[in-house]
Amino acid sequence: MDIDSNQHQLRCELRGHEDDVRRICVCGNAGIATSSRDRTVRLWSLDQSDERIYSESKILLGHTSFVGPLAWIPPNEEYPDGGIVSGGMDTMVLVWDLRTGEKAQTLKGHQLQVTGLALDNEDIVSSSVDCSLRRWRKGQCIESWEAHKAVVQAVIKMHSGELVTGSSDSTIKLWRGKTCTQTFVGHTDTVRALAVMSGLGILSASHDGSVRLWALSGELLMEMVGHTSIVYSVDSHESGLIVSGSEDCFAKIWKDGACVQSIEHPGCVWDVKFLENGDIVTACSDGVVRIWTLHQDKIATPLDLESYASQLSQYKCSRKRVGGLKLEELPGLEALQIPGTSDGQTKVVREGDNGVAYSWNLREQKWDKIGEVVDGPDDGMKRPVLNGVEYDYVFDVDIGDGEPIRKLPYNRTDNPYTVADKWLLSESLPLSYRQQIVEFILQNSGQRNLTLDSSFRDPFTGSNAYIPGQSSNKSATATAAKPTFKHIPKKGMLVFDVAQFDGIIKKITEFNNALLSDQEKKHLALTEIEVSRMSAVVKVLKDTSHYHSSKFAEADITMLLRLLKSWPLAMLFPVIDTFRMLVLHPDGATRLFQHVEANNDILMEIIKKVVENSSVPANLLTSIRVVVNLFKNSCFYNWLQRHHSEVLDVFSSCSASPNKNLQLAYSTLILNYAVLFIEKKDQEGQSQVLSAALEIPEEENIEADSKFRALVAIGSLMLDGGVKRIALDFDVENIAKAAKASKETKIAEVGADIEILAKQG
Repeated sequence: MDIDSNQHQLRCELRGHEDDVRRICVCGNAGIATSSRDRTVRLWSLDQSDERIYSESKILLGHTSFVGPLAWIPPNEEYPDGGIVSGGMDTMVLVWDLRTGEKAQTLKGHQLQVTGLALDNEDIVSSSVDCSLRRWRKGQCIESWEAHKAVVQAVIKMHSGELVTGSSDSTIKLWRGKTCTQTFVGHTDTVRALAVMSGLGILSASHDGSVRLWALSGELLMEMVGHTSIVYSVDSHESGLIVSGSEDCFAKIWKDGACVQSIEHPGCVWDVKFLENGDIVTACSDGVVRIWTLHQDKIATPLDLESYASQLSQYKCSRKRVGGLKLEELPGLEALQIPGTSDGQTKVVREGDNGVAYSWNLREQKWDKIGEVVDGPDDGMKRPVLNGVEYDYVFDVDIGDGEPIRKLPYNRTDNPYTVADKWLLSESLPLSYRQQIVEFILQNSGQRNLTLDSSFRDPFTGSNAYIPGQSSNKSATATAAKPTFKHIPKKGMLVFDVAQFDGIIKKITEFNNALLSDQEKKHLALTEIEVSRMSAVVKVLKDTSHYHSSKFAEADITMLLRLLKSWPLAMLFPVIDTFRMLVLHPDGATRLFQHVEANNDILMEIIKKVVENSSVPANLLTSIRVVVNLFKNSCFYNWLQRHHSEVLDVFSSCSASPNKNLQLAYSTLILNYAVLFIEKKDQEGQSQVLSAALEIPEEENIEADSKFRALVAIGSLMLDGGVKRIALDFDVENIAKAAKASKETKIAEVGADIEILAKQG
């Protein structure tokens, strides 16, 4: 299809999502599917009365965290109206039947966020932050493999049958089966998105700001440079046009390597897709999906165009404040003539219409530009808070009894009948208001038009009950026969990701000065350059907004390992705490793993040294937190599995420690190991973890969160693992009974879960 040189103009806006729209999927004649941070997938169909616009036709509810990648299943025998596959931060891949709007399959196996989806004939292939690819067939994972040593950000299927992946390691890989046949090297930062350029090769979008076209041989055919920030998405059209979306708030259209149009948005452009007719769909962080057209008869009305221009104007105005200051109040570029006083010192100056941050480079004695610093638009989409808890909605309810307005909290994934029951009881109102409250919730949350599942009825009124996530082909009796548990099985890993960075660097500096003043230990101290280097390392770890692009030098890791080996034990805890945060950083974890691969015992040696030979409580706490944080990266799973007996033995004293922080860290370690060994189907490991977990609830003075995590580990191992019989032999029923009697709600709930499992035998 040939596309003329006219500029794309706004066709329509699709409003309904309540937070960032993250991904777009063109679903043939069925319409357009979009996913969002609001935890929903929405389907939009062409409005028969006005071919310029699309209307929302279905809302798919089931994910418990924000939803990302989508894939379209064309109509087939199993899904006559087609289907949608979605992946989320909740680690799940869900398959939806569009005829019913219901969840047809739940695919569990990834340890971390699902980042990409591709269909390979009847198989589904998913990529994840856990560095792996998984192949699913008929609801089961039939194979998985580590595709990269870092986060796999995208996966696509070529017309020729190969899979292609892009990763945070900045490479692209071509796969035939589980064999990598080609690695594409050239991007200098994360490869965030991929697309097929029919007849030519592979398109890639990167955090380095570029879009590239590659031949399947690995040759770089074209580089498109023009975005001023991270490029999140890319797509192509049979006409030869390419479109990309970026953090810089622009969707750019490219032809023959040149940018032919830039479309500004009132927020980050997360995704872009071509429709068959050449129109472009964009997903924006302001929660709006927009369609842009070349066809004059489909352009939005003058009033709608004026409204969009106003949105842009307001957004630009909101960007004129930098860190709370008006743009004109910032110094200009002349301020950069004044040198910094320490490495990493930051200065924000006015540069054109933007505020730009510079960092002082002590070694090269110059200011390095590190990015634009602007306050984004006040999009008014923060989730409401009631009594310190965030909800999707907090409604003002006047029940008509003359009392003041009451607050009614509600999340879209909740059963409104359950919400109504709890709320009426808490407000001391009669249950006769029940159906009225349910109707109010559905109406005001935009869910009233959903098809209510006739298989589920309110036992009090006989009305249809809306039960999110339940398939309509199941009877109430069948559902009741298989109990659902509130807290088990546990999926995903827990980490300790909060740190007092200023305190860390202050302590390291203090200890280093003490070494410098001690003639016998002076040789152990850091040099002035190394102290500056340590400050730079901590600064990188502190800046989580740039985790995707920040890097460490090999010398940084070597320096930290040297300190752990050589510094006096009493001085180690701030260094260990630095390591705790390093293993959460993508590049830091990867670099440390390279050392672990080269010397498998290096980590265990350091841990044993610190724990067994030190009386400093902070060393023990920071060490166990380091090991807990290793579970975030799947590259360390083999190490954790291989050394689990030593790790559990070294930290076993923590379960009886009077230190509440140590108790929590140890129970978190136990819970993470339970999740790992269930995934690995390691029954020997499960048995050891179960034995350790069973000791925790029986200890006196155990902190509530610690006891809860140990109980969740026990329940998860009984439900998904293979050690239920062992748990029963250890009299888990008495542990469950004691937990169920707890005044702590969550402990009582998980105790009830375990009691049900125990009674099932």
